Amino acid sequence: MSPPLLAFSMLHCSSITHILHRFKLHPVFSREEFAHWLLPRPGVISSFVSTDPSTGKVTDICSYYHLPSTILGNAKHNKLNAAYSFYNVATTVGFQELMGDCLVMAKRESQDVFNALDVMENKQFLKNLKFGVGDGHLKFYIYNWTCQRMSSNEIGLVLL
Repeated sequence: MSPPLLAFSMLHCSSITHILHRFKLHPVFSREEFAHWLLPRPGVISSFVSTDPSTGKVTDICSYYHLPSTILGNAKHNKLNAAYSFYNVATTVGFQELMGDCLVMAKRESQDVFNALDVMENKQFLKNLKFGVGDGHLKFYIYNWTCQRMSSNEIGLVLL
């Protein structure tokens, strides 16, 4: 694994509010909103950060939310634990390396499958980490907003 990934905590909220500003379309989270959306909650959200050892400032973040599904008609299995990529930004490690570590963390939390959209910088890891292509296209309609056309890697927004 790359630099140690730590569980995201309230201590990290102040140094992370800027991290999504590299995208043309992104939410502007306050410290409290970051805490609401990204503080780990078992079975709901998992978030990990790496920090600069000299400043304590967050340099990289990976996160996913949990969305289990019930399996019907199978005597052996009754639940599928699915993780969905949430907010991920790498500044000191390669993005593929960060997401590889995120997959390891998800497996450690007994996730059976990991899903990711092709927004943000996700295209950098999807193919090399053996993600299969989905069967649909995601279209955002943000009520009463007019946005210029942009490619998926310019979107730093994940809607739940």
